[in-house]
Amino acid sequence: MDSPTLARISHQIARELSVAQPQVVATMGLLKEGSTVPFIARYRKEVTGGLDDTQLRNLEDRLRYLTELEERRATILKSVAEQGKLTAELAAQFNDAATKNELEDLYLPYKPKRRTKGQMAIEAGLEPLADSLLSNPDQNPEAVAGDYLNVDMGIPDNKAALDGAKYILLERFAEQPALVGELRQFLQQQGQVHATVVPGKENEGAKFADYFDHREAWKSMPSHRALAVFRGRNEGVLQLNLVLDPDQYAADYPEGMIAHHLNVPVSGRAASPWLKEVVRWTWRVKLLPHLETDLFGTLREKAEEDAIRVFGRNLKDLLLAAPAGPRVTLGMDPAYRTGVKLAVVDKTGKVLDHGVIYPHQPQNRWEEAKRLVVAICEKYQVELIAIGNGTASRETDKLATEIAREYPALKLNTLMVSEAGASVYSASDLAAREFPDLDVTIRGAISIARRLQDPLAELVKVDPKAIGVGQYQHDVSQVALARSLEAVVEDCVNTVGVDLNTASAPLLSRVSGLNATIASNIVAFRDEHGRFDARTQLKNVPRLGPKAFEQCAGFLKVVQGKNPLDASAVHPESYAVVERIVQATQRSVSSLIGDSAFLRTLDAKAFANEQFGLPTVKDIIAELEKPGRDPRPEFKTATFREGVEKVSDLRPGMVLEGVVTNVTNFGAFVDVGVHQDGLVHISALSHQFIKDPSDFVKAGDVVQVKVMDVDVQRQRIALSMRLDDEPGQDERTTAGNRSARGRQDAGRSDTKRPAPSRETAGAGQSAMAAALQQALQGKRK
Repeated sequence: MDSPTLARISHQIARELSVAQPQVVATMGLLKEGSTVPFIARYRKEVTGGLDDTQLRNLEDRLRYLTELEERRATILKSVAEQGKLTAELAAQFNDAATKNELEDLYLPYKPKRRTKGQMAIEAGLEPLADSLLSNPDQNPEAVAGDYLNVDMGIPDNKAALDGAKYILLERFAEQPALVGELRQFLQQQGQVHATVVPGKENEGAKFADYFDHREAWKSMPSHRALAVFRGRNEGVLQLNLVLDPDQYAADYPEGMIAHHLNVPVSGRAASPWLKEVVRWTWRVKLLPHLETDLFGTLREKAEEDAIRVFGRNLKDLLLAAPAGPRVTLGMDPAYRTGVKLAVVDKTGKVLDHGVIYPHQPQNRWEEAKRLVVAICEKYQVELIAIGNGTASRETDKLATEIAREYPALKLNTLMVSEAGASVYSASDLAAREFPDLDVTIRGAISIARRLQDPLAELVKVDPKAIGVGQYQHDVSQVALARSLEAVVEDCVNTVGVDLNTASAPLLSRVSGLNATIASNIVAFRDEHGRFDARTQLKNVPRLGPKAFEQCAGFLKVVQGKNPLDASAVHPESYAVVERIVQATQRSVSSLIGDSAFLRTLDAKAFANEQFGLPTVKDIIAELEKPGRDPRPEFKTATFREGVEKVSDLRPGMVLEGVVTNVTNFGAFVDVGVHQDGLVHISALSHQFIKDPSDFVKAGDVVQVKVMDVDVQRQRIALSMRLDDEPGQDERTTAGNRSARGRQDAGRSDTKRPAPSRETAGAGQSAMAAALQQALQGKRK
C-alpha cells in the first residue's frame, strides 16, 4: 500500500477515534512489525501517546476495514480503467468514497454483469427511442415506437419496442449513484422492517409468534430482535420486507423521489404515463430489491456486531472472575444414575486422586458416599469442594453441606461452580493428551475443580464459543465472532499475567507473542530442564526468537526466581530503569519492592530519558509498589437457599441470592440454584433508567433477586432486583420478562445441551444450559 493511501487511512482513523494522527501512524507501524495489542498498550505508551487497549482494539478493527476498502478500491479502479472508462473526474469520485457501500454504488454502472434486457434492447437499436421519449416527453410513445420495429432483432410491434426502451431507462436510472445514496439514506431513517408469517407455517413456527405481524423501525431495531427475525426467515417461517409507515407515506412515495431526482415528467405530458411506468418499474424491479437486500445486510451486520460485543463482554467478565486461589480442591461432577465423579487436585491443579460415588437415585448410597468423601478430604487435606451446577447439583451440594456440618474439623468450604464448556473440554483432544488414561467424566470433574482455583487458566482450554455466554451466537459471522473472542481471551490472559512455571500450554499460547507451537516448546523445555529461574532462560526455548521474547517476557512471571523483577510486570528491557533507581536511592531491589511510602516520594521525571519516557517510569514505580498484583476481584460466591432446589420450589415473593450467569441487551440471567436461570428484565434491574444492562451488572456478580413469576410447565422464571416490587403489582415487569423470553425462544433450536457422556439423555439440565435453551445461543455443557 502506497504512502498516500496509508496517510489517508491514518487520517480517517485519527478523526474517528479522536486521537492525533501521529499516534495512529505509530500504532500502525507497531502492528505491522508484529507487536500485539496487549504489548503495545502496556509497554509502548510513549510511542502511541498512551492509547489504551480499548482504543487499540478499535484502531485495529478500523484498520482492517479500511485496508479491505482500499484493496477493493484498487480492484475497482483497475477494472474501470481496463474498460477504458476511467476519467480523472470518475477516479476522484472513487477515491472520495468513504464506505464500501458508496464505492459499490459508484461501481454499479461499470460492474461486469450478465447480459440484461436493457443491453439486448440497446443491441436491437432501441436506445434512440428511449433517449427521445425522455428528452422530448411531448411525443406520443405509440406513434414514435413504430419507427423502431425490427422483426429480425425481436421487435415485431410497438409494445416490444416500448418495453425495450423501458428496460434501457430503468437500468440507467437504477445505476445513478447519487439517487441510490439518497434512497438508501431515506430508507435508513424512515424504513420499517415488516415481518409476517409464511402462510401455513403458523404451527410449525410457533416460537416466532411474536413476529407473525411485526413492524419496527429499521434504524432502531435492537440486535436480538433483528437476529430473531432473520433466523425466522432462514427457517422458512417468516418473510421480511422493507416498508414505509402507511400512516406517513404512500406506498409509491419513493417513485416520486426518483422522478424528482431525475427530473422525469410523470404528469402533464404525452409520454408521462409511459415514463411514470418506467419509474415505477425502476423502483419495484431494480431499486427496492437492491436496497432491501443492502439494508437488511447492514442491519444484520449491526446486529452481529452488537451480539459479538455482548458475547465478548460476558466472556471477559467470566474469564476475569475471582479465583479461589491455590488450595487443595475436590471437584464433584454430579449425576444421578451414573454417579457423582470426584477428582482431587493439589494447589497447583495436579491430579491427586479420583473416583465415583452413588448417593442419588436409583442407588441411594448416601451414607457410603459421605464416608468416601470424608476419607478423601482427610487424606489430601482438602480445603474446597467445587460442585458442578448441572444435573443433581443441588442434591450433591446438600451432601457436601452435610459433610461440612458433621465434620467441622475438616474446615471445608463447598461452592457451586459453572460447568460451562466442561464437557466440551473433557472430550477434546487437549484433554485426551493431558489425561490419556482417564475417562472423559473424570476429566470433567478435574476441570470443575481447577476452574474454581483459577477460572482463567482453565477456561482458556475451552473454545470461547462453547462457553456460551452470548446471544444468537450461531447466527453471527463465525469468523468475526472467533476474532473478537480470541482478542478478549488474549487481553484477559495478558492483563492477569501467567506463572511461567505452572502455566499449561493452552494458557501460554494466549500470551502476547506466543503460539501453540512455542507454548508446547516452553512446557517441554520446563519438563526436561526443570523450573525456570529467570525470564532470560526463555531465549533457550526452541523457536522462541528475539521478537517473541520481546512480546511475551513482560507477561510471563517467574515467582521466587533469581531476580525479583522477574515476578513483576516490569519488562526485562526496562530493568535498567530499576537499576538507576537502585543506584540513586542506595536501596536493593528487594527492599524497594512493596515499600509504597518510599516509592511515592520518588520523582519519576528524574529517571526518564529518551529510551524510557515518563509513562514507562511511572508504570515501573507503580509495579514495584505491588509487584505481580492480580487485577481480578476478591473471591466470593452465592449461598443458595436450602429447600429451593427446583423450579417448582419457587414461590412469587421469595428473595433469593444468586449469581449472574449472562448479560444480554434485554436483561440479566441469574442462577438461583434451581437448574434453570431466571431472567431479570432490563426494566426490573433498578428503579433508575438503564440503557445497557452491562452498565449495572456483569457475569459472576452475586446479587439478591425477588421471584416475580414462575411458569413451571414452560420452565420460566421472572425475577426482579427491585426488592420492593411485589408479584402482580407491576405487570410491566412480568410482561417484559415474558416478552423477552418469547422473542428469544426463536433462538432455542440450536441451544440444546449435547447429551453428556456421564448421564442418559433427558435426565436433567444444568441451570445455565436450560436458560440458554430458552433464550440464548451457546452450548453450555
